[in-house]
Amino acid sequence: MFKKIKNYIKESYDELLNKVSWPTWKELQSSAIVVSIASLIFALVVYLMDTTFSSILKQFYRLF
Repeated sequence: MFKKIKNYIKESYDELLNKVSWPTWKELQSSAIVVSIASLIFALVVYLMDTTFSSILKQFYRLF
């Protein structure tokens, strides 16, 4: 059983080093920028929706 685990770890390590294509530092930075901008846009949309619905509900509850 320990031999199987040891073999699995060895093969996984070998695959990570030799078969996985890792991004370059420049690619990683550009991807991080894209994700950050998309996250900010999404957060802004959610904030605007929240404030809009909050305002609408306040107006609705004032009727009663």
